[in-house]
Amino acid sequence: MNRLLIATNNIGKQKEIRSLLRNIAVDLTTPNELSLNLMVTEDGSTYRENAAKKAISFAEITGLICLADDTGLEVETLGGAPGLYSARYSPQIDATDEDRRSYLLEQLKNHPQPWNAQFRCVCAIATPQGDVYFTEGICPGVIIPTERGSHGFGYDPIFHISTIGKTMAELSMSEKNKMSHRAIAVNQAIPILLELLENG
Repeated sequence: MNRLLIATNNIGKQKEIRSLLRNIAVDLTTPNELSLNLMVTEDGSTYRENAAKKAISFAEITGLICLADDTGLEVETLGGAPGLYSARYSPQIDATDEDRRSYLLEQLKNHPQPWNAQFRCVCAIATPQGDVYFTEGICPGVIIPTERGSHGFGYDPIFHISTIGKTMAELSMSEKNKMSHRAIAVNQAIPILLELLENG
């Protein structure tokens, strides 16, 4: 069976992407399963640049087709911040997800609600030959001041999806796989992956 590397060290992302790809005939693996310690600096100016940099770096080292993503939370009243810097959106060194959520709410507290926002995910699929393909998914919602839910990671507990009345962290994996930004992007990537894997 063909192998596909989920090119991220983020355990939460690995879990979500593995679940989204569970029905395709591919041997999924991760950097930790390959004992691969590769940290890619995300210094691109767009989600595409960051996602491509990760996918290409892992593909070059492993010789495998690689799927990477770059994801950001874009808050309207903050001009689209934290955006590309969502994973680093805190002045605190070694900040946790909770630290980043607290810092975001601190930035929002003097702005009137609703705090409209959206999650954006860009997936990059890279081959060992250097070809790169992109897909994108967006999930709209609002930021709420009180955390709800114990699933997910990152900003999920304060990202409320108005159409279903739940935060991202209150969704089961099956629910999340139907509507999340990452689910949309990964599902769009599946036909590309299948064609690449079929062609060897």
